[in-house]
Amino acid sequence: MGLTVILAEKPSQAKAYADAFQVAKKTKHYIELAPNQTFPEGATITWGIGHLVELKQPADYKPEWKRWSLAQLPMIPDNYEFRVAKGKWDQFQEVKRLFKEAHVLINACDVDREGSNIFYSIYRQTGVRQKPVQRLWINSLEVDEIRKGFANLRNNDKDLLLYHEAQARQISDWLVGMNASRLYTMLLKAKGLNETMSIGRVQSPTVYMIYQRQQEIEHFKPTNFYELTAEFLAEKGPYKGKAAIKKDKREEVEQILHQACIAEGEILPGVIQDVKKARKHVKPPKLHALSTLQAKANKIWKYSPAKVLDVVQGLYEKKLVSYPRSDCQYITEAEFSYLVDRVADYQKIVDKPFEIANGRPQKRYVDNAQVEEHYAIIPTKTIPTAAKVQGLSPMERNIYFEIVKSALAMFHRDHVYEETTIMTNVKAVDFKTVGKVELDPGFKTLWSGSEPTKKKDEEPLLPRVSVNEVVESKVAIHEGTTQPPKPYSEGQLVQMMKTCGKLVDDESASDILKEVEGLGTEATRSGIIETIKRHGYIDVTKNIVSITDKGRVLCQTIEGSLLSSPTMTAKWETYLRKIGNGTGSKEAFIQNVCKFLNHLIEVTPKMVEKTDIQAAAEGSASNEPLGLCPICKKGQMLSRKSFYGCSNYKAGCKFTLSKTVAGKKLSPKQVSDLCQDGVTKEMKGFKSKKGSMFSAKLKLVEGKIVFEF
Repeated sequence: MGLTVILAEKPSQAKAYADAFQVAKKTKHYIELAPNQTFPEGATITWGIGHLVELKQPADYKPEWKRWSLAQLPMIPDNYEFRVAKGKWDQFQEVKRLFKEAHVLINACDVDREGSNIFYSIYRQTGVRQKPVQRLWINSLEVDEIRKGFANLRNNDKDLLLYHEAQARQISDWLVGMNASRLYTMLLKAKGLNETMSIGRVQSPTVYMIYQRQQEIEHFKPTNFYELTAEFLAEKGPYKGKAAIKKDKREEVEQILHQACIAEGEILPGVIQDVKKARKHVKPPKLHALSTLQAKANKIWKYSPAKVLDVVQGLYEKKLVSYPRSDCQYITEAEFSYLVDRVADYQKIVDKPFEIANGRPQKRYVDNAQVEEHYAIIPTKTIPTAAKVQGLSPMERNIYFEIVKSALAMFHRDHVYEETTIMTNVKAVDFKTVGKVELDPGFKTLWSGSEPTKKKDEEPLLPRVSVNEVVESKVAIHEGTTQPPKPYSEGQLVQMMKTCGKLVDDESASDILKEVEGLGTEATRSGIIETIKRHGYIDVTKNIVSITDKGRVLCQTIEGSLLSSPTMTAKWETYLRKIGNGTGSKEAFIQNVCKFLNHLIEVTPKMVEKTDIQAAAEGSASNEPLGLCPICKKGQMLSRKSFYGCSNYKAGCKFTLSKTVAGKKLSPKQVSDLCQDGVTKEMKGFKSKKGSMFSAKLKLVEGKIVFEF
């Protein structure tokens, strides 16, 4: 048979594969396996270090493409060429040597499109041809699963299609990134903005959706509304109710009270007209896909989506959980059968004993037809010792326990509560009261004590009452205010990217977005969020995502273009999937991307010309005036990107205040005090030139800030 060479994606994966067999030799670049049942002549495992091979940079094609210049756009190579990534030459040379000696190659990179791409881009770069290639496809790095996987290798037909899909995505991202980033950077530079603008097929629509949310918040005009509420006292205790009346004007509600001969605050008799009790069942939650796990971990512990992916990847490599980059929430009967056998072991891990209520597979969790490449993220057959669990970091333990609990929940009882609805009539006005009584916490006991509970979510306990009972009533007019939408948290951002079909009005576009599950893929969303953070388009403070001045400029210049449209990205994603299914062509896709770039180069100059860079960078309605300019007494002080300045700058007022004084950032409130009162309250945290900390007030003297001790 000759030499079998196995390519893993990275050293840790190669080590996990080697652990399943007897090792004959280890070197810096590969591991040799001794002959065994699966590999009678032995085998050699080598590895990439992620991508050993990457697309060439523009200057590698033509020297004139090195300079950023509008005249050179679009940069579209005749052929897309690859090069060995910086610092990875030695490993590539060893892989190349082994590939040349091999009789059979096994792609054992991650079981996804990117894993197919890594293997084939390395294979093509080595110049090796016509070698038989087989594919390892497993969802767990446990010894048994690895052995079983190598004993049942797949052919590479599907693998090749996934490679063509991933490469089309890679090339299209290169084309958009290289051309559009230069286009926008150069055009904005001509308008005085000295920033590098990174543009991306997925990142730009993502930034735009965050911008849209911020626009909604900033332009939201709160309005008051008026409702009727009542406090009741029954024989067995008090309760509260609300009428189905909501008006914009207080007078309208007062009119209703007047017509019913009810005086606000007066004690009146009320009659209980109806009492309904309904038993409600809540089923245990579905199993986790990566995005649901990221959203939940962000909500409970404020972990960033990128951090959650890192942690789950680590748990996967420790053989404790199944493949992390899964977008599926189902398992097959094979996984169910090992989970049900180990319920008692998992219960011990999380210290939550209960009797199995559902020992049979249910369609909500177990559905072979729903599982394509990967199943949901679940604990593996490997039951860790108490010492191994103790050895996990707090973050690893939290995530591992969450995965174990979500698997255990499927065997638990429903959460059961009784919902009571009381209708109370006061002088022909009906008031509704709803309360819950928990009958069986069921699966919720798995999470009790480990998750914060919100008091406002808890329904009040109601006294026992009966129909026709007369109760004491006191009616009041309640004034409420409409609330603006909330900004996204990082966890909600992942979910928003996945479900942005819900935000699109065009029905066919919405369907496409739902079909491809929104922007990006399960594996890439957290990376996209990190990218737009790194490029300075968004800020994340205390888990709340907001757009920066640079992000605003980007969004105002791409507004109305396809780059701001999640639908375009989704249409591209739909076609990319066709390439992966063998019904689309890589060449046709790249041709379309080039057409799009030519169109973009044609229309963008007009779009940028229309953008008021100054106004965009200053933000919009959120940029509340901080007080009258103390110098010209005409303009208002506003927050700019790196300073506070007078709005009257066009008329010649050059007064500005730095956002940082002696190492301390000034808040808008402190600037407001300074402009209005000429002095701030005493502030801590200033740093002297010698490095010592001090406290002082800030005072404005002839337009300059001075310290007052």
